[in-house]
Amino acid sequence: MRLLMCDHPAWQRAEDGTAYRVVRGEGSLWLVTWRRGDQPETRFLGGSDAAGPHMDVFVAPPGGHRLPAALSSALVALGPVGRVRNPDLWDAFANSIIRQVIRAGHARKLYRRFAEAFGERVETPHGPAWLFPSPETIVDLDDDAFRAMGLTFHAPALRAAALAYSERGEKWLTLAPCDLFEELQTVTRVGSWSAGATVADFLHDWSLYPYGDRAVRTWATRAGGTLWPDSESEFARAWQAATGAHLSTLTLLTLAWGVTHGDTG
Repeated sequence: MRLLMCDHPAWQRAEDGTAYRVVRGEGSLWLVTWRRGDQPETRFLGGSDAAGPHMDVFVAPPGGHRLPAALSSALVALGPVGRVRNPDLWDAFANSIIRQVIRAGHARKLYRRFAEAFGERVETPHGPAWLFPSPETIVDLDDDAFRAMGLTFHAPALRAAALAYSERGEKWLTLAPCDLFEELQTVTRVGSWSAGATVADFLHDWSLYPYGDRAVRTWATRAGGTLWPDSESEFARAWQAATGAHLSTLTLLTLAWGVTHGDTG
């Protein structure tokens, strides 16, 4: 496979260039690896031996939208783009909370630092990997722990999310995308941005992703060389109108274009 989205901060790069990540889902652990040009591979590491993580493949539609021609051509040129669904709803939720109001590069560093400090270390043939701390671990951490990790601002939302997940997580796993999107926003300090990013990562419904955010605006402009509205709300309206029925796929592919051409930092 030419391109696999490795946007989640748990992805790491081994010395030989292999991208790898350990994922947790349904009581089991899996190692996912990928080398450019090859199909992603999964390896069962332990647990209940449930079905492994699922990969979806996205291809730019040739029509049925009103994107500028240059942007449409850039997305078509990507070819098939794969992305592994995050099988761990808790991880998807926590990562989306950390990502809110800060840049992607900084959020990635915070996630990794926190996972290495308080999460489970898993040894792989490519090097160590870390799982994000469990809800129970989050609840037990004091203010000093969050402060040391640079997560003082995020601590209230992470604690509220951990408590809510412990109480309602099993129900959330059964919900359809729109219902999960609404349910997550009942948690204190969780708004539409984090809820939408969570649903996109976990269920791959990118029509609920906060597509007005900086990343989509940046890459839509650079990939197509076309000016879009500057404000988040105006861009979101224009983007929804231009992408039409292909909102989910074209949003994901625009982010994928950004993965191959730079980073929003």
